[in-house]
Amino acid sequence: AASKLQSAEKLMYICTDQLGLEQDFEQKQMPEGKLNIDGFLLCIDVSQGCNRKFDDQLKFVNNLYIQLSKSKKPIVIAATKCDECVDHYLREVQAFASNKKNLVVVETSARFNVNVETCFTALVQMMDKTRGKPKIIPYLDAYKTQRQLVVTATDKFEKLVQTVRDYHATWKTVSNKLKNHPDYEEYINLEGTKKAKNTFSKHIEQLKQEHIRKRKEEYINALPRALNTLLSNLDEIELLSWSEALKVMEKRPDFQSCFVVLEKTPWDETDHIDKVNDRRIPFDLLSTLEAEKVYQNHVQHLISEKRRVEMKEKFKKTLEKIQFISPGQPWEEVLCFVVEDEAFKYITDADSKEVYGRHQKEIVEKAKEEFQEMLFEHSELFYDLDLNATPSTDKMSEIHAVLSEEPRYKALQKLAPDRESLLLKHIGFVYHPTKETCLSGQNCMDIKVEELLANSLLQQDHGRSNLYHDSANIDKINLFILGKDGLAQELANEIRTQSTDDEYALDGKIYELDLRPVDAKSPYLLTQLWTSAFKPHGCFCVFNSIESLTFIGECIAKIRAEASQIRRDKYMANLSFTLILANQRDSVSKNLPILRHQGQQLANKLQCPFVDVPAGTYPRKFNEAQIKQALRGVLEAVKHNFDVVSPVPTIKDLSEADLRIVMCAMCGDPFSVDLILSPFLDSHSCSAAQAG
Repeated sequence: AASKLQSAEKLMYICTDQLGLEQDFEQKQMPEGKLNIDGFLLCIDVSQGCNRKFDDQLKFVNNLYIQLSKSKKPIVIAATKCDECVDHYLREVQAFASNKKNLVVVETSARFNVNVETCFTALVQMMDKTRGKPKIIPYLDAYKTQRQLVVTATDKFEKLVQTVRDYHATWKTVSNKLKNHPDYEEYINLEGTKKAKNTFSKHIEQLKQEHIRKRKEEYINALPRALNTLLSNLDEIELLSWSEALKVMEKRPDFQSCFVVLEKTPWDETDHIDKVNDRRIPFDLLSTLEAEKVYQNHVQHLISEKRRVEMKEKFKKTLEKIQFISPGQPWEEVLCFVVEDEAFKYITDADSKEVYGRHQKEIVEKAKEEFQEMLFEHSELFYDLDLNATPSTDKMSEIHAVLSEEPRYKALQKLAPDRESLLLKHIGFVYHPTKETCLSGQNCMDIKVEELLANSLLQQDHGRSNLYHDSANIDKINLFILGKDGLAQELANEIRTQSTDDEYALDGKIYELDLRPVDAKSPYLLTQLWTSAFKPHGCFCVFNSIESLTFIGECIAKIRAEASQIRRDKYMANLSFTLILANQRDSVSKNLPILRHQGQQLANKLQCPFVDVPAGTYPRKFNEAQIKQALRGVLEAVKHNFDVVSPVPTIKDLSEADLRIVMCAMCGDPFSVDLILSPFLDSHSCSAAQAG
């Protein structure tokens, strides 16, 4: 049965401020009058206390016992702190108890919760005579039993805690979640909340360190790939230390994609450990010995790889020197002849087979080419074959008999099926020379010509059709304005002055103007002239001196020379230029007639319009009539270049072609089809017939 314990009357209170001053206060061991107490628990410390004599403690206890025994109430002695017990002290306590009647000694340890409950159980049993004599368990036995309970409870609690896998979890959240679990409650009862929290904290720290360890392992494993990206050149890094290599890496364009420089370090104490999607390696991790070892291994790998490549090439040259290696010869037949070769010993079996395979491919291709040449040389063997039937067995035997004496025939002895196939293909080609039977396969000239015509000429015609349509309905004029010493910008400003929101009225129609003034001295002249975003319809070239006129002439010549070399933009070659003479503001210049004369001469030479400055323009540099005349010239040039007054040319039937050309080209010739057909592809007046 359960017994309720209480200690309602306190005998003495000592404040912490009074410790050491106990003697200054009245010592009252037992209160006067009647005691409402059923039993006494007399505690004796059997450990080695600080600045305290055990004899004094025992003397105090003896006096106290005399006082307590007068009450005739049961007394139990609790020998406390037995986990730090002094055997001599314990024996004295037991001797003290043995001299007294009905005095029980219970060895306890509050620290390990040993026999604490037994003290109270024994006292209750002594108070209640019906319960029998109390059973006292020796300290060591009780300690072992208690420790076993604690070990079992600790094991269960640790397993419970290990279900937490997120190191961000807090004790408050987890304890609330587990508080009703029996394993949690038992551990708290045995060891207390503080120990439970410490166990949880250790587990959380282990989880965090394990997470950091895995992240570090991932980074170290990813480091070789980053080094291959940023430091792949052995000649550059072979003699560099790790610290020097780091400085080189930081200057690489791809550095930011491989590494991240954190504001706070070390990396494992920042929130970067939680950014699992950021695979970049923290740069401060590279200061570790593991990272330096990876770098050293990387350098050694590059050295080994360089050596391996060198040895593979050396082995390849060894194979080239062995004359008896024939096309199609198995590797096993060659192996015994190279087994002592230095390069062969260095490289792996896979490398040696790869090199031999490459060598075989080269000698096979060469043997097949030579065999084909031989067949052309023996053309007399194929004169009398039936055009509509395959060669008879006798005829094939005759061909083989003649060719078998040739070394080039014997070279393919180990590739007899391939040799037979080449022979039959040659016969088919001789009597039916089409692109399907061509010995050059996809390099056949017929195939390449068809592809080129289909892809280039028809696309060009389609593009021209669009330009016909665009030019017939032109409502926007792109103008490139070329001048020296700011003259181009001045002309652009004058045109904008005569426009309304970049819209210019000319002969009853509104045109949108896009002006690009560029100084003739600009080093970017050619790149600015013709871009994918801006293709000019014309170029105004403005001058006001002999020097600027000469400079303009040189620029136009340079632009036309460049245009003739750019085949992808053939219409640039037809760009119209207009020479515009600007007035001189200082006075009616005596040089004006000379500039007018030389401007006209240059225009005649370049076959382009010349726009003179009208009388009465002074003091302005430009006149509205000049600009209108120049714009009309551009529109006329656009219409002339694309011939918009005539219908759009249509793709003609082959029978209607204006010019039919038979062209002979040998399959396998070193020059390209593009080069052969360039005079036609580059021609502005050439339109396509049917495909092919």
